[in-house]
Amino acid sequence: MRQVETAIPIKKESLGGKFLRGQKGGKSSLVKKINYVKRNYQLYLFFTLPPLLLLIIFKYIPIGGILIAFEDYNPIAGILGSDWVGFKHFQRFLSSPDFMNLLMNTLKLSVYGLLWGFPIPIILALLLTRVKSERIKKVIQLVIYAPNFISVIVISGMIILFLSPVGPINQAFGTAINFMTKPEAFRTIYIASGIWQGAGWASIIYTAALSNASKELTEAAVIDGANIFQQIWNVDIPAIKPIMVIQFILSMGGIMSIGFEKALALQTSLNLPTSEILATYTYKMGLQLGDYSFSTAVGLFNAVINVILLVVVNTSVKRLNKDEEEALGL
Repeated sequence: MRQVETAIPIKKESLGGKFLRGQKGGKSSLVKKINYVKRNYQLYLFFTLPPLLLLIIFKYIPIGGILIAFEDYNPIAGILGSDWVGFKHFQRFLSSPDFMNLLMNTLKLSVYGLLWGFPIPIILALLLTRVKSERIKKVIQLVIYAPNFISVIVISGMIILFLSPVGPINQAFGTAINFMTKPEAFRTIYIASGIWQGAGWASIIYTAALSNASKELTEAAVIDGANIFQQIWNVDIPAIKPIMVIQFILSMGGIMSIGFEKALALQTSLNLPTSEILATYTYKMGLQLGDYSFSTAVGLFNAVINVILLVVVNTSVKRLNKDEEEALGL
């Protein structure tokens, strides 16, 4: 009797086959994307080429101008035709009697502004999330966001008018003090006006991050009897911690890059001991006195300090996060 064999289908595809098929699928997807870009390259060129050209023209090409800092620049001879002097202008600036005063004025305005101004947007965002009425919340947001859209020069003019001897501040207290002539008042005026103008707008990013905070954790904290401060510390702050770290790194990276517009607009001959910073000094030496090489050297020194601070802060934050993860056993 002839034996009949039953054919049992055997699945030949192994895990390796699946992996290879996944690789092929990934490659085919990538090929499809490349082909799509090739077919529609005109669209990509139309939207990407203009901003790329603007970036190259206004950001990268001017970098070559830092060579002026190492030359006795002559506008007629040009950058390539001027005499090379090395670090002469840097030595002149570092040995200048104004160097330490300029550096300290810049650092104090930046550091004090960061210490006082960094927490305010966070506090505003935390307070806004506690407002239950949407109508009241929108009114508050409109009020605190509005100053951001006022130009720096207009803000400076408002400050000068309000703090003049016949301004509303002096009239309210029955005094006749010209605050803009007092060096000891300049930093407070500068920092306070900056917080008033920018804190509301800066709180938007924290408000958006808080909207993604876990509602279940907040409800659980309330059930466990946590008060409002414990809820903020244990639920809200962890939700916005990554944003806080990023914002802090960016703020530290620009700690020496104080805009000279407001400092120059609020500057008077009597408050110069505290209002003269590196940015205003560079502007005066370069555009008013025509010492282009020296002003470029001062600006380059400022930029190098910014880069160093950014790298140091970024490295420190990464190390702190790594230590925290190791402590948690992650």
